[in-house]
Amino acid sequence: QVQLVGSGGGLVQAGGSLTLSCSASGRTFSSYTMAWFRQPAPGLGRDLIASIDWSGRRTYYADSVKGRFTLSRDNTKNMAYLQLNNLKLEDTAAYFCAAKIGGEINSPDPDEYDYWGQGAQVTVSS
Repeated sequence: QVQLVGSGGGLVQAGGSLTLSCSASGRTFSSYTMAWFRQPAPGLGRDLIASIDWSGRRTYYADSVKGRFTLSRDNTKNMAYLQLNNLKLEDTAAYFCAAKIGGEINSPDPDEYDYWGQGAQVTVSS
């Protein structure tokens, strides 16, 4: 069992940066693939933007964020971090961290993920 708590959202100007954090409880954090999804508005789907395997050695990024966002994890602290740089207006969304066991890290299906944190709102202004 893993409980996730996401934090770090906020209001930022275009071109700025934010760091989102995902804190996990449970002793098996290092067994899980971690990911961040985003949901532009309530009622819309959640899109996979980044994921990282249990070891931290393999990562996946959606084309829309590649080169601007960086996902990392610290298994000693049960933490995952998403660094958001060069933010654009279209990055405005609720961001959710998620965890799953196994599967492909680039699979975009949110139903594969077993555990979710609460959303962290990121709003990018012009």
